[in-house]
Amino acid sequence: MGNRLSKIYTKTGDDGSTGLADGSRIAKNAQRVDAMGSADELNCQIGVLIECLSNDDEITPLLKRIQHHLFDLGGEFAIPGSRVIRDEHIEWLEQTLDKFNESLPPLKNFILPGGSLAAAHCHMARSTCRRAERVVVALGHEDSINTAARHYLNRLSDLLFVLARCLARREGAQEVLWEQGQ
Repeated sequence: MGNRLSKIYTKTGDDGSTGLADGSRIAKNAQRVDAMGSADELNCQIGVLIECLSNDDEITPLLKRIQHHLFDLGGEFAIPGSRVIRDEHIEWLEQTLDKFNESLPPLKNFILPGGSLAAAHCHMARSTCRRAERVVVALGHEDSINTAARHYLNRLSDLLFVLARCLARREGAQEVLWEQGQ
């Protein structure tokens, strides 16, 4: 990390621009900045979810690992052309997903977000992840990006869905099934 900020406000963004890690400046409403912010927002959502769990919960360390990945992902977007997220990250998500999914019964209906407080927060993180993925897809249409970043977010949203199901079941709550026409 470069110089640490001793003063949080710099006023350099008052003109509607922000600095990237490579020193360049772009508009705060640029797609790249939206991707950085979406990764940060998702990281915050996962932080809230972690606070719903105990430190010795088997899910807590994997969520903390994901937070580090998401911070790396935001950094990747802050340095155009950089590649931090790799196939190994995606493979780890897939292995973790398979581990948690094998204990769940097959889906026979859509599930509404909820079931328990932790499951609801996990669904919120999943929804935020899907939006972050859409932002990254849009960024990829206007600029070159690491496609592994997009794949990572896709797998992560799947993992968060499975974890929400696990959390609801583990906490003795029923998954909230969608009833067509209600």
